[in-house]
Amino acid sequence: MVNKSRIYLSPPHMSGNEQKYINEAFETNWIAPLGPNVDAFEKELAEYVGSKGAAAVSSGTAAIHLALRLLDVKKGDRVFCSSLTFIASANPILYQEAEPVFIDSEPDTWNMSPLALERALEEAKCEGKLPKAVIVVNLYGQSAKMDEILAICNQYNVPVVEDAAESLGSTYKGKKSGTFGKFGIYSFNGNKIITTSGGGMLVSDDLEALQKARFLATQARDPAPHYQHSQIGYNYRMSNILAGIGRAQLEVLDERVKARRAIFDRYVQALGDIDGIHFMPELEGTMSNRWLTTLTIDQQKLDVTPMDIINALAEENIEARPVWKPLHLQPVFEGIKYYPHHENWSVSEELFENGICLPSGSNMTVEEQNRVIDVFLKAIQR
Repeated sequence: MVNKSRIYLSPPHMSGNEQKYINEAFETNWIAPLGPNVDAFEKELAEYVGSKGAAAVSSGTAAIHLALRLLDVKKGDRVFCSSLTFIASANPILYQEAEPVFIDSEPDTWNMSPLALERALEEAKCEGKLPKAVIVVNLYGQSAKMDEILAICNQYNVPVVEDAAESLGSTYKGKKSGTFGKFGIYSFNGNKIITTSGGGMLVSDDLEALQKARFLATQARDPAPHYQHSQIGYNYRMSNILAGIGRAQLEVLDERVKARRAIFDRYVQALGDIDGIHFMPELEGTMSNRWLTTLTIDQQKLDVTPMDIINALAEENIEARPVWKPLHLQPVFEGIKYYPHHENWSVSEELFENGICLPSGSNMTVEEQNRVIDVFLKAIQR
């Protein structure tokens, strides 16, 4: 039997132009961190998303950490964070020895629930302990309800950090995802819609804050002829070589979004009419980059679990995943406060229990996608 080629969830997709920028770095000997590609990548990305500036860093996690430092989050402070997300959204809260509080999702976007957020902020105000920041995550490319969330946060004068690691290229009411909060962050990890192999970007309209971010990201070295440090910094800056890869990737971002949306549409065409299957919604007035195609299944109607389908795909050398396990259910965050969407309805837990992420790489062929669909259909018909 011939082994079937592996279909990955979201593999890197090179444009072919990356080598040009890498070669320039080698030819000019800009191999060390920083350099012309870094400067250009920051400028080009800021222009693309419509922010006043950007700071290229080693990861999306580093960008979130720097945002929290810039907001003076410290030991004993509180930071509210979406629960349905990868742990990297919340880890920087602990780096600063602050206390995370997790906020549930809502069904229209799968992202932070304005109802739960408002309840949490009301309680925090009564306790005299409002959070220093709210980290809102745009899951799988879909923007959260930013108008409602910003209105609530502004009412309590709490700044928003928009974790747009998964939503670069998406829009909310005509404006690019990641540009609504005081700070926005993007990730260029190998599985993201564009990649630098590893890397991230912090964006803001506050150019002074971004300058401080760059200072902190280069070991907080004071301007002196010798090595002098008045505060603790980090080794968080992006290398000139990786920034070159990012520049070439950014050139094809809109094409990648188009490809992923087409993949989502093909899945919906093949599976969307099946009673018991519900695809991640797209909020009116928004455009998701559809970084991953995600759906939920009604286990009673279909008599199958998400893991049954994931395991059936794995048997055919196809990678699929459950939806993120909510952070309030993670052992490392045991005992941390959590606010559900409604008193007796935890949307994030429901999504985790019933959700599946299907292969969605922008370089996936129609034939490969048909393979995924065929296995999926067989799995629910067993």
